[in-house]
Parts: sequence; structure tokens; C-alpha cells
Amino acid sequence: MDKSRFSLLLLEPGEIYFEDFSCTMSDEESVKVGNARQGRLKLCSKSLVFEPREWVYPLVKLQFKDCDTLSVVKLSHDVPKTAIKIKIKQFAEMLEENVLAPYKFIYESRDFFIFFHFASAEECLSQMEQLQRASTLHAPEHNSMVATILHSRYMRMVFDPVMMDDFTEEIICELQAEKISPLVRHQGKLALTPTTIYFQPFSNVESSPVLKLKLSHLRRLYKRRFLLRQVGLEIYSAEESAVPHIYLTFQSDRDRDRIYKILEESPYVNLERVHAEEMTLQWQNGIVSNYDYLMYLNCLADRSKNDLTQYPVFPWVVADYTSEILDLNKADTFRDISKPMGALNPDRLEKLKERFDEMNDPKFLYGSHYSAPGLVLFYLVRKYPQYMLCLQNGRFDHPDRMFNSVKDVYNNCLRNMSDFKELVPEFYDTDAKGDFLVNIYEIDFGERHDGSKVNNVALPPWASSPEDFVVKLRDALESDYVSKHLHLWIDLIFGYKQRGEEAVKANNVFHHVCYEGAVDLERVYDMNDRHALEVQIMEFGQVPKQLFTKPHVRKISHRVPPPLCCVEKDAVSYEMECVDVIRLHKEAVTCAVRHGTRVISVGKDGALKVYDMTQRKQIRSVILSNTPLSSCVMVDDNTVAVGSWDNEIYLYDVEYGRVVESFRAHDDSVSCLLWLDKERLLISGGCDGVVRVWGHVGHAGQALRGLRVELDHDVDVTAITYRRRRNEIDIITGTSDGEVFIWDLRTRELAKLCLHTSAVSSACLVLSGDRVVTASENGDMNVTDLSVSHSVYQKHFPEAVSSLCWDGSSVLWVGGGGGALLQWNLVTVTQLNELKAHDDSINSIHFHEETKTLITASKDKTIKVWQLKQVS
Repeated sequence: MDKSRFSLLLLEPGEIYFEDFSCTMSDEESVKVGNARQGRLKLCSKSLVFEPREWVYPLVKLQFKDCDTLSVVKLSHDVPKTAIKIKIKQFAEMLEENVLAPYKFIYESRDFFIFFHFASAEECLSQMEQLQRASTLHAPEHNSMVATILHSRYMRMVFDPVMMDDFTEEIICELQAEKISPLVRHQGKLALTPTTIYFQPFSNVESSPVLKLKLSHLRRLYKRRFLLRQVGLEIYSAEESAVPHIYLTFQSDRDRDRIYKILEESPYVNLERVHAEEMTLQWQNGIVSNYDYLMYLNCLADRSKNDLTQYPVFPWVVADYTSEILDLNKADTFRDISKPMGALNPDRLEKLKERFDEMNDPKFLYGSHYSAPGLVLFYLVRKYPQYMLCLQNGRFDHPDRMFNSVKDVYNNCLRNMSDFKELVPEFYDTDAKGDFLVNIYEIDFGERHDGSKVNNVALPPWASSPEDFVVKLRDALESDYVSKHLHLWIDLIFGYKQRGEEAVKANNVFHHVCYEGAVDLERVYDMNDRHALEVQIMEFGQVPKQLFTKPHVRKISHRVPPPLCCVEKDAVSYEMECVDVIRLHKEAVTCAVRHGTRVISVGKDGALKVYDMTQRKQIRSVILSNTPLSSCVMVDDNTVAVGSWDNEIYLYDVEYGRVVESFRAHDDSVSCLLWLDKERLLISGGCDGVVRVWGHVGHAGQALRGLRVELDHDVDVTAITYRRRRNEIDIITGTSDGEVFIWDLRTRELAKLCLHTSAVSSACLVLSGDRVVTASENGDMNVTDLSVSHSVYQKHFPEAVSSLCWDGSSVLWVGGGGGALLQWNLVTVTQLNELKAHDDSINSIHFHEETKTLITASKDKTIKVWQLKQVS
């Protein structure tokens, strides 16, 4: 027998196919006349579909709501058996000569006679009459009645163990489920054994009576939201599997979670684990492409190509559809992806905001969504015409409203008061070569107002073919401009600007029904209300699941000017050899730096020491205070600035061995110092919660007069670093309560990050000024992207992290509370090696670029000099 032409897509979305019967159909009371046709009759919840055996004849669809009468007639003069007579007002013919085309609707009353080959006409009539009665009800009552019929059939259905690979297999659980594909929900029974998932459909429309997924072939499992309910499960298997992919929904989230837990804990299942943080980090460092990362985020946010209400969404990135050449080096070529489509046209946005302000709560700015089934199929009608016919009851859209020109569609999205749609991944899928832009089935879509036939999509001048168009759009998606701004679009669609106050600020507010959690269908008991909400969810579109509640990190540009970190360099590490151990202090050494051949150090004994590495002896020693000294920095070739617990800053001349100046810098202990050589500024942090910026340092008696800036904090300032942004400087401070502050030195503008749960012990800037690494006393280390103020990596060490130091390229040294010294690669965020450097906490680490040496100072009263040798 030829393959069936019948498909669930020939039914209305959501319509249920129960069973079929072998029969002959005629519009006369005799099977002997020429127009009698043999075939199969499909019994569905809203219609009867007759599929003739000969493919040249069309399928006939008879809607129950159009039936005047259904009756059994006895035709003894022709055949001894009975038949069902259907008197109908109108009907539709489909797939005549097996050609995909709009359905042919015949608006005339006609009688059809169904002669069953094996079944009883009386029994079939009983089922048809029940469904006909249901068709007279309002949609909610109709759905309820059909669900009751379906449940009754389900209760009578028993999973057939004959279909198992091994009939001795034990069934762990057996549940009602639906197999989901675009616009189609196919009911059935799922049986799970220790080795296999079996799905047995209610009806025979599937190519196999049972679908089998071996647990050993499973690779990925995703919990899915279906029609705003957490009842979906999408399963991906290995390529060699007979069923490489299946999307199932269950009666409740409890059933779904039960199956998920069993599969996740099964010893036969070996899932591929990809953590979101790891994927984001790989994307940020250029390992994962923009296209693959967006596909991953869509998947993570419950977007699937099997669900048109939640189809993957991609951004318009190109705004130029008129030029002969697409110039990806011009900013004007690109759309502003920091704004939603509805906010790109200021005049239109102003009108929308006026309407928004006049609304009662819950307000919405946009009356249509950026992704909905109709919008998806608007783009893909040439590739999936059967989906559009299903969605629009056998019709295509008006020829003038179809996807005829890329330029016209983009312009309409900018100007139309109800068109804000984004794109689908097919626009960037180079493997498919732009096949969705071509009328591959040579369908007659009709003529436009100017008489031209709807055929292939008109492309911009810069595209020579559909394949070329998609390749160039993909190049645009992966371009430096888009890579630099893509995180802003992610914030709108998947991130913190998706909902709430931030969405209002970003002009990104849609109808409240579109948002996850806005409507709990399980608590809507009124059938009419529930049906209305389901229809609205189905037709209007759904906002993706929110993945991020903080600004998304920005992708790191690979074009980094020296001398900042070059991400594109191969990862390096250092072999370390201890070449000198210096024991000068009576108590813990709090800070040590190298300048030329000298090592300058301060300690809790209140002493400043100067050690000459050539002579290998101490050349200066001075007690600056009766209290501990916290930090020191060189402010010129001979002068060192020292911070003290007695609230003073001391300026000491190493060459002449004398204190040049001291001044009261804070109302409490000076905890940390930073020197900006280019600007000649000394920055101090204190336990009084203040950061002060000093000019005129080195001019006797002028330091206090040179106070430039005061930055107030609520608690002790424990760490300071900085970054340069062109001509601007940011001061980055860490505090005793774990917060990190970013201050614009010129404007005093502030950003605050809550990164740690204990005091920040150290901070240093790395990777082209884009990231800051902070460490805390409880052993946490954070890598934070400053461009979006968002943590991109976290690591916890068993002991406190007391100090950090960066080599200016890709290596970070981490000093531990127990004296351990670790090397980390900041590009891959992986530990390179670890050694026991001291017997107690490492209080400071200093990298000397010229000599490639590392100076470590410890609580164990020693300073060590390490010679570094770079290795690949």
C-alpha cells in the first residue's frame, strides 16, 4: 500500500485523531457507480477525513459542525450491509493529485455515503454522533467533552508488551503523554523500563506502532514549558539512535519531573553536561560563536523548533537592505540591538508610550509579540507550507501580506504600529543555504496588487543568491560590532531587562499573559476563561524563560591593543625558582615591592626595610611607627609612600634614608595604597570608610593641600585597584562587607556590586581592562566583567585568599591563607600549578616586569624572590 497522504497537519491545531476505518465513499446510494472510491475514513474530534486509495483523488474533509444529519441507511438492493449517510452543508478537498495547495472549499449541500468494509456502521455512527454533539458546544465545553472521550479511550488502552525488545523487561512507570511537533499534539502512552523509553501512539498515524529510545543513547534532557505550563520534556539521543529526538508533554509537572528524575539517575544514561556558566565563558572568550550561543540560550529558555509558540528567536542585526555592498565595518550597517524592535523608531515609540501611559494595569507597550506561530510561519511558509495551511484553516495569507521582500519586511517592522517581529534562526543557518527564501514546491501563492506572482523572496542588492544572503547575514552576526553589543540584546530577550521595572525603562513591555508565571492555568477553573487564555498564549506568543537577572557579560574582543592582555595569545605559564629568601622583619611582612635592584618592605613591626638584591644585604631600616605598617608603593625612583595603622602616610627617601614628609591621611588606619604614575596621584583607602586621592605627592608640605577627591563608603576599605577607559579613570574598591565599588574619578559616578560574603582581601584588574578579579577572606575568588558589572566566574578555595597579582598577560597568581601560591590562566580560567611558597599567609605579591621576578611577602616574616621562566 502506498504511504498515507493523511497527516495531523490536515486537522485544526489541537484536533485529535482517534482511529480510522477501511471503507468506500460515494455521493450516491450505490457503490457500483463510477464515483465510488475505496480508501480509509479518519475519525477525528472535529471532523471526518476520507483518504482515497488512489492519490489522484483529493482527500475530503467533513466538519462535524457542518453536518445536518448523520444516519444509518440500509441499502439491501445493492449490498446486504448498512452504510452511514452524511448530509452536509459544505466540505473541503485537499491534496488533489497529491499537490500541496490551498484547500478547495465547496459551499454546497451534499450527501455522502460511507460503506464500511469491516466495522459496524451502527457502532461508528454512535461515535460520530457523540463528536457531532460536542461540535455544537462552545470551544471550552467542546474541549472538555473531547478530553473526557479521550480519557475514556486512554483508560481502556493498555501498553502492548509485545512491542518491547524484550518482553521480560520490567515497566518502571506507565504514563499518559503527548508527542509534540509543530502545531500537532499526538496522544499516547509512555512506558519506561530500566533500558528503554517506549511511546505507543493512540492512533496509527506514526510510521511505527511504537517509538523506542534506548537509555544508553540519550545525550541531553531538557525540561520544557509548554503553553506556559511546566509539563514538557525534550529528549535528544545519539545520531545512530532510531529516534534521535522527541518532545513529550505530560499531564502534570509531577509526572514530567518523575520521568526526568528516573532518567537522570539511571545508570544506563550518560548525559552530556554543559553548564550555563561554562558556555557563557566559552562564548565570551570566542570559543563558541554568536549563532551557537544564541541557539543555546534559546534552548535553555524553553525555545524549541518543535513548538511554534516558542520557536527560537534571533535578532535583526543588519539595517542596510539597499546598498550594493554590505560593509560590515560601518556602524550604520547595523541595527541598534540595545533596543527592542518597537523602540527603534522614535516617532512610533512616542505614540506607543502615550497609549501605555493612558492604560490601566496591567499595562503593555506592544500589542503584538516579536515571536508567535503566525510570525514564524510568515518567514517559513515556503519551507513549511503545510504548517501555514494548518494554522490558517487551509489558506495562505493574502499575497500582498506575505514575505515578499526582505527590505519591505524590515521597513514594516520599523514603521507599522503593530509589527515588532524579530527573526528566526534560518536567517543565519548557512547549512540550509537559505532554502526558506525559495518557492521550492512551486506553490501558487497568488498574485500581488501589481499583478506579479508571489514566488521567491526579493533579496537586497548586496546578496547574489539566497545562500549568499544567509552567509553574509551570518558574517554580520559574528562581526565585531554585533559581538560587542550582543549582550545588550540578550538582556532584553533573556535577561534582566525582560520584565519588571528594567523592562519599563528599556521600553520592552508586552502583554502580561506572555510572561512565565503571569498566569497559572491550573488555577483557572472557568472553562471559558481558561480556553481564552490558552488561545491567547497559542496565538500571541510567549516571552522566553528569564535566564539572567543581572546584566549579561560582554564578549571579549580579540583585537586588543598592547600592552594590555592579548587574549589571542597562546596560554602561558611560568616555571618558578626561589632565588632569595629575605628575613628582615620581626613580625609579619605586610607588603613588599621591587624597584630596580632593591626590595622595599613594610611589616607589622612598624619598620620599613630596604634590601639590595645585588649585595644581598639590608641597606636601610627605619621604624616609622609604633603601630603596624599596612602597605607601600614607589612614587618615584627614590621615594616610597607607606600607609600606617596610626592613620598616617609616610613619604620616605630611600636614597638619603630619611622621612620626607608624613601627614594624617585618614581618621582610622590606612589600609591600602595605590599609585597612578601617569597622573602622579596617590590613592589611599582607610578603615574610616574613605578613599582619598592625593596630588602634589613628593612636594614637601604640599600633600594635604593636594587632596583631590574623597569617596565615602559605609565600612572599611580593604582593597584598591583601577582601570583606564580612554581618558577616564575608574577607581575600584573592595570593602570589609564584601562589596565592590566602581567610581568614575572625574564624575564621582558610582556602581556597586555585591560579590562576596566576607571582607575583600585583594583586587586586581586584568584582561584589557574588562575584568576585575577580587578575593575574599572566606576563600572566594570572583572574576567580574566591568562592562556589564556581572560576575562571570567564581571559585572557592578551602582557605582564605589573601593576595592577587597579574602578569599583564594571561597569568594570575593567587596567594593563599596557608602559604600556597597558585598560578591561574585567566583566558581559560583554569589552574596551571600550585606550590607551597610560605609557611603562613601570603600578604602581598608583586610582579616585576623587567626582570621577570615575583616578590612574595608573608605572615611568616619572610620575603621570597622568585625567578620566572615563561613556558607555553
